[in-house]
Amino acid sequence: MSEEAVRYDGSHIQVLEGLEAIRKRPGMYVGSTGERGLHQLVYEVAGRAVNEVLAGRAGSVEVALMSDGGVRVTDDGPGIPVEAAGSVGAGPDLEALLTRPYAGAEPGGRHAVPMSLFGTGLCVTNALSSRLTAEVRRAGVRWVQEYVRGVALTPPTIAGPATGTGTTIAFWPDAGIFGTETQCSYAVLADHFRQLAFLNRCMDITLTDERTPGLSRPVRFHSPGGARDFVAFLDEKRGAPATPFTPTHPDVFGFEWEDVRMAGTVEVALRWCGSGEERVEGFANSRPTPEGGAHVEGFRDGVAAAVNAYARQRRLLTPADPDFGADRIGKGLTAVVSVKLDHPEFHGATNGRLGGAVVRVCVAQAVRDRLGASMDRPAGP
Repeated sequence: MSEEAVRYDGSHIQVLEGLEAIRKRPGMYVGSTGERGLHQLVYEVAGRAVNEVLAGRAGSVEVALMSDGGVRVTDDGPGIPVEAAGSVGAGPDLEALLTRPYAGAEPGGRHAVPMSLFGTGLCVTNALSSRLTAEVRRAGVRWVQEYVRGVALTPPTIAGPATGTGTTIAFWPDAGIFGTETQCSYAVLADHFRQLAFLNRCMDITLTDERTPGLSRPVRFHSPGGARDFVAFLDEKRGAPATPFTPTHPDVFGFEWEDVRMAGTVEVALRWCGSGEERVEGFANSRPTPEGGAHVEGFRDGVAAAVNAYARQRRLLTPADPDFGADRIGKGLTAVVSVKLDHPEFHGATNGRLGGAVVRVCVAQAVRDRLGASMDRPAGP
């Protein structure tokens, strides 16, 4: 082998920065260049708007799938700061959010929803869109700006007076990256936003499909009942279309609990039906944890402790009998376990499993105490 063939120095290293890196390796930022990546573009934009609602700065979010293949996301918050308007000290301005990775990193803590894969935010959607338009309504002024494949055509420009406040981002996924199929799935987005509404009672989000004439009515996702509504929804799906759903109790049991030991809260809802397999859905800071983890393990510990204590108190088990096993306790059980932590500890690159021994202990104690008290309560007339 020649010296030239084995030589390797700085001249062989290609440095990609900013939007160039995103367009060169899109899958690293949105997961894929297929359907999953398309939906992630929506989540990147909707995530900022959703967190405006959770922070109390906005009241609602509207998402629309437009007839020309674009997606429009609108919130009624104060509007993203615009540098030309002199919005000093109000966080990253519009151009920074749309062009600089991590300039608008998602807020942390229990009161935020992480919807971005890597916290890069709006600039990822901008870089991977053939066109993006931004409209900001702030301090009585309406600002607009347009981008093509992440490059601004003009600086933010005043387009006249504004009615109200808020931000609207519209984008069209780049067919050169995602191929000819750049249509988002209404069903996938609806499931995602419905789930967010179940897990965050203050969330108010609407989804409209404008692609079918005459069928573009908005669907609103808002759930004052929280996790209880989530369990009822899962049970309804469990019973459809052929298997009858027969709950052992008409009401869904649920509670919320804060524990300083784990620096967070837990919300639990559950109900047993007459038959079927166990279904326990776990979430950490509104993020699904399909691999379970400390919160789900703590939930199962607490349920087992409460059920077995009740069974022995009512002499359904003799002193010589072993405790009911997990397979028997979980038969027909539907449950949602949602923790919101200031400092969640995830295992693995995909954040699919939650860690933390303290979380398991706290959730187990909360479930044991609250479920046990409910089971001991005499039934109403």
